[in-house]
Amino acid sequence: MGKVTGYKFHRQLPIDEYIIDFYCHELNLALEVDGYTHDYNYENDLQRQNRLNSLGIRVIRFSDDDVKKHLDDVLRALQAVISEIEKTSP
Repeated sequence: MGKVTGYKFHRQLPIDEYIIDFYCHELNLALEVDGYTHDYNYENDLQRQNRLNSLGIRVIRFSDDDVKKHLDDVLRALQAVISEIEKTSP
């Protein structure tokens, strides 16, 4: 993903016992791209998200389909989250 809106996102970053799809250290923001297999792993995804939240990491999820077919909408949603984080950061 590289830089989005001036922030560096690292791909496939290990945090705790998980591999995060994309992570920005500066924002403490994890992006997860969920394919169809996540339809059957809701409990595991929830446990993973709760653990990451407990580490101070905000997690946002996008479907694989949205990333492939609606990337502009995904980037707009990401920008909105980043703007919200910037407003609340010291």
